[in-house]
Amino acid sequence: MMPMVATRILIADDESIIRMNLREMLTQHGYEVIAEASNGVTAVELAHKLRPDLVIMDIKMPGIDGVAAARDLIKERIAPVVLLTAYSERSLIGQAKDAGVSGYLVKPVRDTELTPAIELALARYAQFQDLEQQVSDLQEALETRKLVEKAKGVLMEIQGLSESDAFNRMRKTSMDHRKSLRDVAEAILLTHDVESGSR
Repeated sequence: MMPMVATRILIADDESIIRMNLREMLTQHGYEVIAEASNGVTAVELAHKLRPDLVIMDIKMPGIDGVAAARDLIKERIAPVVLLTAYSERSLIGQAKDAGVSGYLVKPVRDTELTPAIELALARYAQFQDLEQQVSDLQEALETRKLVEKAKGVLMEIQGLSESDAFNRMRKTSMDHRKSLRDVAEAILLTHDVESGSR
């Protein structure tokens, strides 16, 4: 089955014959090869510039090896990486796993293994991004809650309001001015700080 929108792939291998074979297989499967690199440095530069959907890279390359290049691309959230390995390079797979690599293909790459490896890598990467977003949202919610609690305390202290009245006042201000509850809380705290400082 052909992908609906062609997945944009960057190939990096120091052997031109391997790049050529990969390009041919990928194109037959409906993927778009947007660039090729013969060393790790060029691969990283091209990935930063072109933002591919996936990078397929040899584990051993001149300049920067595949593991170091993959670590950089994953850390910078550029793209998921599938590494090409020879059977003799099994020891490097542990390092690759630590770098966050999304998949492996053993050379010579078999046509039947290509699509499953790519689709699995893309799915894993999407899951990872979703998790990161969830963590970020939770941190944001927690931070907002802390600010709201603090601002509520200020209103209770200064205006002698009950906890629920203080919260309702903040919520009403939020709706009336079309501001988030966090913005309202920050404004209350800032005003309080300024007034406290000028006394």
